[in-house]
Amino acid sequence: MLGYVFKRAVFAEDANYNDATVITLIMGTCLVLIMCFGLAYLYSGLARRKSALHMIFAVFMALLISIFQWYFWGYSLAFSSTATNKFIGNLHNFGYQNLDGTITLSDEKGYPELAFANFQCMFASITICILIGAVCERGRILPIFLFSFIWLTLVYCPVAAWAWSSHGWAYKWGVLDYAGGGPVEILSGFGGFTMSFFLGERRSHLMVNYRPHNVSLITIGTCLLWFGWLGFNGLTCVEPSMKSVYAVMNSNLCAAFGGMTWCILDYTRTGHWSAVGLCSGIIVGLVAATPASGCITLWASVILGIVAGICCNFATVLKVWFRVDDSLDILAEHGIAGVLGLFFNAIFASSTVLGYDGYTDHPGGWIDHNWKQMYKQIAYIFAVIGYCITVTSIICFILNKIPFMALRVDEEAEANGMDEDQIGEFAYDYVEIRRNFFDMQHFDDPEHPETISAHGSTTASNTSASNSGKVNEKDPANAVVLPSSEPQVKQASV
Repeated sequence: MLGYVFKRAVFAEDANYNDATVITLIMGTCLVLIMCFGLAYLYSGLARRKSALHMIFAVFMALLISIFQWYFWGYSLAFSSTATNKFIGNLHNFGYQNLDGTITLSDEKGYPELAFANFQCMFASITICILIGAVCERGRILPIFLFSFIWLTLVYCPVAAWAWSSHGWAYKWGVLDYAGGGPVEILSGFGGFTMSFFLGERRSHLMVNYRPHNVSLITIGTCLLWFGWLGFNGLTCVEPSMKSVYAVMNSNLCAAFGGMTWCILDYTRTGHWSAVGLCSGIIVGLVAATPASGCITLWASVILGIVAGICCNFATVLKVWFRVDDSLDILAEHGIAGVLGLFFNAIFASSTVLGYDGYTDHPGGWIDHNWKQMYKQIAYIFAVIGYCITVTSIICFILNKIPFMALRVDEEAEANGMDEDQIGEFAYDYVEIRRNFFDMQHFDDPEHPETISAHGSTTASNTSASNSGKVNEKDPANAVVLPSSEPQVKQASV
């Protein structure tokens, strides 16, 4: 009897779904989410030890805020089907309402709009996670909450509507942006650079002996990013097709040649094969492939990877020219690489490749004699850059004027490290004592009894000092890691 009372009708729309497309969207959602986790570890490895956990926390918090914002009104502002303007959507899908319908592209069966909304949510998430790397080693956590929500609403959603919504001006104009050269890469790169400008430079006297603290974390983060990126680019066409396969191979080719090019350039300057440089080159290749992987031919991806590796490597000097402390090179690796991918679409986009999904009909680029595609791509690039810098600047300026919402910490907090000041926890349960343990000088300074004698000899005072986790301040550049007997200790500067 109870079973009869609470029985519900079968969801009839399920019969209209293409099962392969539903699985494609679910897998794409999971793969792009993995990119956010990889980015957290990449940023943590690039930061110094005393701010490693801060970067993981900042990325995770931006991820959480983006999911809420997208559910609240982000999807509706970007993709509402009832919008009447070419700039931004409306609130028809506020709070994920009215998403029980079916979207149909190439055949009679389609896919639930809710699955598409979830997939696009991850695009918004990875964008704000990339941008938030600007807070590295000097940014406060609290403003991230408000900044992420406002920025996604005022910057990301309008540009996503321009490029991908059926009512967007760029979409209607025929601009080629396959997986997010504008909404994802340019917005995160130039938005992060703008935020870095308002945060200001890190104190120069605290930058002595600066280097990424954990290259292993950098490589692990890059691996997760590369793995997720194949879903990011490969599954953007939504319906599984030849275009999905083509986009995956284009992405791999760009990553391979971008990584090799960047690494060789670093070797010619330093004489060393840099693992950090290799990871940077792989990432710029994947970024450049984001707007182009579903548009250009395979041989063009080889050229794009090489050009991206060269241009983005030299673009790291832009932060010096503009005197902006872009600590993680977000502009060079995301903003510039995204611009290159969009520019390549104007020249190498193929109508054949574009039509591999079975429903896209576009005349292509210059290789198909569509000469006017160039000015469309350039106009789109400058429109996105100009809008991003302007609105991001306004957001940062206003936030800095709001009590308790200042973007930057004070000098003492920066010296102690973001882990101690902002998080109250540490990525590592040890402190730095010396870098070259057996290459130390003997100090007969009674004010520093904790100093270890030359050649590693140990006295009672030395043993006590090492157990208490104290640091010799005579030579901080030669710090090395030793275990601490205390469960949690104050972390010393690098």
